[in-house]
Amino acid sequence: MSNGGAVGGAVAGAAAAAIANAIKASGIVVRVNPDDFQSLLARAKEALVVHGTGGLFSTKYRYLVGYRGFAFYTQSSQPIQLPAHVETIRVAKIWVPD
Repeated sequence: MSNGGAVGGAVAGAAAAAIANAIKASGIVVRVNPDDFQSLLARAKEALVVHGTGGLFSTKYRYLVGYRGFAFYTQSSQPIQLPAHVETIRVAKIWVPD
């Protein structure tokens, strides 16, 4: 059995943790609507999107991306179609301050 999956998961987890720590350190999270988020992704080169689901009574699809020093966050009741050039990391949970 190969350790490639475990190593890949560790790298993805480390990247998600790094983004979360950067947000905690800077405290800047910009909430945008899903359409604006998609427009931002169309302009962003080499974007890394962290995404996950959550919600108590209904599923919410949550997305986070860093762009020009800011962290942009959106959530939607439906999955967002991400551009092909975007790298993604799926996480169990995304939490952003209110």
